Amino acid sequence: MAAHFGRRLRKGATTTAVAAAAVAALSASQAPGVTVDQHGRQSTADAVPTPDAADGADSATGNSPYYTDLPPLNSPNPAPSASNGPAAGSSEAGIPATVLDAYKKAEAALREKKPGCNLPWQLLAAIGKVESGQARGGKVTADGTTLSPILGPQLDGNGFALIKDTDNGAYDGNSTYDQAVGPMQFIPSTWAWAGRDGNDDGVEDPNNIYDAALAAGHYLCRFGWDLSDQKDLNRAILSYNRSTAYLNTVLSWLDYYRKGTHEIPDGTGPLPGDRSDARTPRPGSTTPGTSTPKPPRTDRPSDSRPGPEPTKPGGSTGTPGTPPPSPTPTPTTPPGTPQTPTDTVHHLEDAGTAELSARAGDAFAERISARAETDAGKAVAKVRVRFTVVGDTDTTFTGGEKVATVVTNSSGVAVAPALRAGEKAGSFTVRATVVGRTVPALDYRATVTERTADRLVRIGEEELTCTPGGTFEQRVQVKATLDGAVADRVAATATLVTAGDEPAENDEGPFFKDADDQPVRALTGLETDADGLLKLPPLYADDTTGTFLLRITTAGGATLTVELTVAEDPAAGPSPSEPAAD
Repeated sequence: MAAHFGRRLRKGATTTAVAAAAVAALSASQAPGVTVDQHGRQSTADAVPTPDAADGADSATGNSPYYTDLPPLNSPNPAPSASNGPAAGSSEAGIPATVLDAYKKAEAALREKKPGCNLPWQLLAAIGKVESGQARGGKVTADGTTLSPILGPQLDGNGFALIKDTDNGAYDGNSTYDQAVGPMQFIPSTWAWAGRDGNDDGVEDPNNIYDAALAAGHYLCRFGWDLSDQKDLNRAILSYNRSTAYLNTVLSWLDYYRKGTHEIPDGTGPLPGDRSDARTPRPGSTTPGTSTPKPPRTDRPSDSRPGPEPTKPGGSTGTPGTPPPSPTPTPTTPPGTPQTPTDTVHHLEDAGTAELSARAGDAFAERISARAETDAGKAVAKVRVRFTVVGDTDTTFTGGEKVATVVTNSSGVAVAPALRAGEKAGSFTVRATVVGRTVPALDYRATVTERTADRLVRIGEEELTCTPGGTFEQRVQVKATLDGAVADRVAATATLVTAGDEPAENDEGPFFKDADDQPVRALTGLETDADGLLKLPPLYADDTTGTFLLRITTAGGATLTVELTVAEDPAAGPSPSEPAAD
């Protein structure tokens, strides 16, 4: 197995340098797009260089340590058919049943929600292998929850990113620093906005493989990335843990799983043995001389969820589901530590954002821009600014995400992606924060107005007539416009009224029918189609003759009154109850 091979390799090498070069060569031989230079260093096409540890707050895991074991050189057996049962291939190719089901379920969900992402479940399996050894070999309950918490080391800046506590210990049991949590190793501040409910139990739990796999899928599919494209695939993996070595390791397992895998019983999966930081214990375990992390808090209700999506890593504080407290004073940089541009940011300023308003379903014409400045008001370039949509709204940035991170330009300005209004009208907030720096957030107010129409016209000129007790042959159809353009998906009502200027509902004459074939004379919840057209259900007549009025009204105040006539058919002669005329 990979872990055994790694140990044999180190034992037989005369120096650690020889061992490192051999492992690099093995990784390169198995990772698509990976090469090794004359010095044995790995490189990947279009890979992003590993940033400083301080930037870990802008990744899913906080750049926490990961398992470095590589797949075996031999290819796994092809996946078995349903009739043949599990294949007897390499144990490394086996994935615990519940864990494998979670990956495949997440792939199916993303295929429906974001088909353009082309997320393969094998990518989730590769990340799950590297992050937690497939939930410690599949040690999960039937519903996918790990039998015990899987925790990474505390991110205290000592060889790792410095990420101070953002969840008051709710997820990781640590109220001083954050720790990566669960089988997919999300840090709490990322989980607060990226968490999903993958097993439909009403809870978003990072310790549940169904929830964590679905969250990882959405995380990898943000920004409109197409994972069938190698460049986007590399970007997505690097956003999970910003290390080229991490990228190479995940790509190796992705290629391995794509060649075939099979299901094995929960709890029987092989455990990896090598970590990217040898001094770090496996998540959830301890070694002599290390501190034992506090267990996660149990006073959080089992059905509680984080509140409105807070900012991504480093941009939120407080317990999920509660408003963030006022920002704490910006910590000073330890003496002798080189300052990064982020360290010099004192505040964010609005960079001239105009009024943010759009009709439901439309793109906002104005884009949000924020300027990072020093205490003296000088612009700060190359700083990550995170924009987060906050509040009860279905408005998102282009690509369907509610969070976007943008680097400031030479003028210190970061321009957020365009907002696209959802269907829910009302106001919400877009919050700008500096990644890796605690400074007051900058809030922008945005408004989505309902879809409206200012004019309604009837399609067709035929008179709408019917005999008593009959059915109107022609159905009423209208077209809605706004400023001369099609008014699509506009809410409308249709009511039989007593008079043209009276909204009172008529209790006799023509009527519609409800689902139970009962007469109704007012319809709500109507909506124009993509062409601004609205075709009403059939109309029926009772025994009352005369001229009646149908009023159609849309959001925005457009109104049209249509005449309906109920009269005896002259060609039918007198009714049986009436005497013939002399």
